[in-house]
Amino acid sequence: MATFEPGHLHIERHALDKHDVSYNIHIDYEVVQDPKEGKGMQFTMHGTIQGKEVNEPFFLRKEEAYNFAKNVTDIAEKYGIPRAMSSIGSVHKHYDAMFEDVRVQLNMKSGDPVSPELFE
Repeated sequence: MATFEPGHLHIERHALDKHDVSYNIHIDYEVVQDPKEGKGMQFTMHGTIQGKEVNEPFFLRKEEAYNFAKNVTDIAEKYGIPRAMSSIGSVHKHYDAMFEDVRVQLNMKSGDPVSPELFE
């Protein structure tokens, strides 16, 4: 199950057997102006993964904000979700809506310059 509203994505999955995974994750986000990094998006991933409490904030500069799913996947893996099951891509329409909302909130347009060093 997943639900989306601007600024918030909720993803919930219940394990079907002992080899399956369970999580109830909320991802909140808002535009902030970081004194060192500049304009970007502050994300907070919170809830439970495999029964463990999660509260993981992360900041991505405007140019990196499109890549928020990588951070979400890394956090999910840190709490025990295998990479094959940790991607929010399984809730594709909600992921797309969040991606579009991040783009709109940061006033990002196709063709905006991006520094390639950010992604090395």
